Amino acid sequence: MVEDVVKRLEAYTPKKLRAKLPLPQAAVLMPLTRAEQPELILTLRAHDLSTHGGEVAFPGGRRDPEDSNLIHTALRESQEEVGLDPHCVQVVGSLSQLVSRHGVEVTPYVGIVPQDLDYCANQEEIASIFSVPLDFFAEDVRETTHRIDYLGKSWYVPSYRFQDYKIWGLTAVMVVELVNLLYDRQLRLDLPPPLSKKEI
Repeated sequence: MVEDVVKRLEAYTPKKLRAKLPLPQAAVLMPLTRAEQPELILTLRAHDLSTHGGEVAFPGGRRDPEDSNLIHTALRESQEEVGLDPHCVQVVGSLSQLVSRHGVEVTPYVGIVPQDLDYCANQEEIASIFSVPLDFFAEDVRETTHRIDYLGKSWYVPSYRFQDYKIWGLTAVMVVELVNLLYDRQLRLDLPPPLSKKEI
């Protein structure tokens, strides 16, 4: 499957933002394990952080002036937050740029990582590190859907429950794009999801 992931991402053209004014930049890494059943590596951010405290996120953060590019930002932040050696990451492509609720332009990069790496959480920033099978998201087992009104449009963002973790917001938007690309799904964020059998 990993070879297919690489081919699809290398051929993919993500959407770029067209902001009227330049925004602060950030980047995240979406680590995907090199395995028959790939898993995404995610973090639970420390609860006392000033932004996104207690939320599930991919490792990443704001671009530093010293960063040569946004890939460097994603790899540097991943090393700082979870101890991921940049030399262990095969960055294979990016997904579409997004704007966080704090007005930051975020670029996600997908990186293939070895399956059995030992991660080390920076306890000042990260409460825990965990992995989720990509198949879990492909099945779209959302717990609920959040309606978010932004720039005059409504977006319907899934919220997933995996073990004790709630995966929602910008992180869920990135996951949906990746699942659509890799599994040929058509999960829509601009339309409410179809009613479940329980709701019909």
